[in-house]
Amino acid sequence: VEEQRARWERKRSRTAKELLETEHKYLEQLDLVLTYFVTILKAKGTLKPAVLETVFGPLESLYSASHVLSLHLEKANLGSGLEIFCQNLDLYGHYAENLEQANKTLKEQLRKNKSFRRFKKLQETRPQFQGRELEDLLPLPLQRLQQYKHFFRDLLENTSPDSAEYQKLAKAVKSVSEVSRWVQNITDKRDNSLQLLRVQKLLKGQKTQVLTPGRWYIQEGWLLVVPSKGEELKRRMFFLFSDVLIAAKPCHPLHLLNSNKLCCQAVYPLHQCSVDKVFGHTRSQGGLLSLSFPHKTLLLMSSNQQDINDWYRSLTAAVR
Repeated sequence: VEEQRARWERKRSRTAKELLETEHKYLEQLDLVLTYFVTILKAKGTLKPAVLETVFGPLESLYSASHVLSLHLEKANLGSGLEIFCQNLDLYGHYAENLEQANKTLKEQLRKNKSFRRFKKLQETRPQFQGRELEDLLPLPLQRLQQYKHFFRDLLENTSPDSAEYQKLAKAVKSVSEVSRWVQNITDKRDNSLQLLRVQKLLKGQKTQVLTPGRWYIQEGWLLVVPSKGEELKRRMFFLFSDVLIAAKPCHPLHLLNSNKLCCQAVYPLHQCSVDKVFGHTRSQGGLLSLSFPHKTLLLMSSNQQDINDWYRSLTAAVR
């Protein structure tokens, strides 16, 4: 037991030391943005206060919270330091919610505001920035949040359950996990919106409405449609979403506007669909899937075994 405790203590000290060192580095990077951008821009009035608020979000508050944490870590007050810090963790969620709008506003200002464009370029040439741009520094808080998750978990795992700090560390792990999930959810939704938008732009015309609230993108790819009568196989592009399957074919290569687009052939709702593997259970080359809808049966084929397995898994999950 004594040996185990000593091992825990060594690992814990190492982790606490690493947490403090990386916290100092993180503070330095935040300080760059606050000193060379936020403070000077506020004084000069190059950006309107509302625009400044949108671009930098709660960055000053994040800096203050980390500064207080580093002071506690320097005095080895780990438990109470993390307890106070976790009261401000919501700031990371708000920062993530604002980041997309921040990037949009930043791009807009660089396009429209000549004096801000010049100012940004000048600040980034300072040696302290080491060739980094403002855009590289703005996502840092979200990267740091992921690091906190690992550090706090390591500290908890190497703390004896009967020590006074154990409960405080357990609370810190719970808090950081909740905020990480919140941030991950924001990221997932943003990525999904971009996928829906991309598919919408790929399809010719506006008849097929891809951008629907609550719809999630799952996968896409080329499959062969096996016709019911003995006609030849048709190669089609399929887009699978949480509620529908869209089949499309390439537009005419000589079409002036749409040569690189796809023409929607059919939209199949998944709520009354059943999926079966007709063949492709063995290690044979490829397989055949049968999709049954109330008024139609669709036979889809691929010569790639992995491909047919992926589609089968995704389709059954989406239907379920």
